[in-house]
Amino acid sequence: MDDTSQIQPPPSFAELFRTRSGKLSAPIGEVVARYELCEDLACHLVEQAQTLYHSGNSSEEQVLLGMHAGLAAQGSVVSPTEAGWIVQRLAELLEWRAPQLPAIDPQ
Repeated sequence: MDDTSQIQPPPSFAELFRTRSGKLSAPIGEVVARYELCEDLACHLVEQAQTLYHSGNSSEEQVLLGMHAGLAAQGSVVSPTEAGWIVQRLAELLEWRAPQLPAIDPQ
């Protein structure tokens, strides 16, 4: 992917890749590719989240926290910070209140 992409990640996503000085810590093409992956995952999970919620066994918060646990697990295709962004975006898409996510272990 080249750096001339028309896709502009939202500031909330780009912030995941910024250093303390405000510079991107990865090439813009990589940030855009990661954004596309994370946005696609959030959109893909909408139906699954609704199904889990409407099964009556979980609250909105439990559904979102469960999805976060799966996305943030070791071996996931997304980083823990990206997992948090995906769950926040998923809550937005569902028009649900975003849960307080567990702190990220810096390892």
